[in-house]
Amino acid sequence: MTTPTMTPATLPISIEFFPPQTPEGADKLRATRARLAALNPEFFSVTYGAGGSTQERTFAIVREIQDEGFAAAPHLSCVGATRESIREILAGFRAQGIRRIVALRGDLPSGMASLGEFRYASDLVSFIRAETGSAAEGGFHLEVAAYPEVHPQAASFESDLAAFVTKARAGADSAITQFFYNPDAYAHFVARVRDAGVEIPIVPGIMPIASFTKLSRFADQCGAEIPRWVRRQFEAYGDDAEAVREFGLEVVTGLCRALIAQGAPGLHFYCLNQADLTLEIVRRLKA
Repeated sequence: MTTPTMTPATLPISIEFFPPQTPEGADKLRATRARLAALNPEFFSVTYGAGGSTQERTFAIVREIQDEGFAAAPHLSCVGATRESIREILAGFRAQGIRRIVALRGDLPSGMASLGEFRYASDLVSFIRAETGSAAEGGFHLEVAAYPEVHPQAASFESDLAAFVTKARAGADSAITQFFYNPDAYAHFVARVRDAGVEIPIVPGIMPIASFTKLSRFADQCGAEIPRWVRRQFEAYGDDAEAVREFGLEVVTGLCRALIAQGAPGLHFYCLNQADLTLEIVRRLKA
């Protein structure tokens, strides 16, 4: 069977939110979500704080998204989890009609001694599969994380690749990458995954650029590389917010076009609970 070639007009997109900490933030997120709904995303995902610290807020937003008629994909991490707690969460998801989960190892919060009963994301994926069956059998569609530029805690590219292959073979249906700005990194990662015999879709994660200062901080935390020419141009713009915004839109739109040309199966936007930049990037792609 030949996979149809995607175009900017037909390419599936998905969008990630994080749980706001205040009632005002929750109201703003509802307004953001209403605007982004016009893009008809395949699903909205919602992040999960370190050690499950935002669990209740994550699940509340997921319920709202489902009630609004959109598919929601809650993040679910290993940190602090037991088999019984995950079993209860899965039952709750099923009762709410949730059919997609982003399964992650998660970050160990400061002061927490161990991850819990699941050491790796592959352990969590295997457990969910054993409990609920495959997506085709009525179980959950499981997304996992991918790192084209290598997980910051990985010993090497090869060990990180092996960890991803293990997650995929444990029962993942598809993957979402960490954000990046070098399309060659994505192409190389996908090629190596295919060489290993893994064929699940690998959707690139896209981070719109609202602030170079914030972008630099995020990149340092997750190990994403900002190309030198991009960094130097942002530095040249200094405090010119409009120039930074326009250059950021050019960089990210160009990245998306390159990824589509490479055959990316979709785009996953880390919108940071803001609508404007994601809407404008998608508009430019479809223009």
